[in-house]
Amino acid sequence: MRTITNANEIDGIFRQGVRAAGGTVTLIISRTPEARGSDGRVLFVAGKRLGGAVLRNRCKRVLRAAVSRCGGPWPGWDVVLMARAATPTAPHDELDRGIKAGLRRAGVIDR
Repeated sequence: MRTITNANEIDGIFRQGVRAAGGTVTLIISRTPEARGSDGRVLFVAGKRLGGAVLRNRCKRVLRAAVSRCGGPWPGWDVVLMARAATPTAPHDELDRGIKAGLRRAGVIDR
């Protein structure tokens, strides 16, 4: 799974990306720059206000697993998944529904 690591690209996605919030996760979605190719990339964010390092790492693991279940990364799209307070304890199907709903709203997936 390719991740977004360049700070300038991350800033650009946060400035220009389309936001879609759900109860368990927030998505920020942007087209992958042509210079990077057509492969999709993802970024997992868990801020310090969620709690300690153990909880933040759990949030990222849960989000990574959810992206795999939902068919990500999505070709041609950069997707940032931001953990919310409900993320680490949310049932898998609820988390998957939230991610898919955000992707549909942004036009990444059809179904």
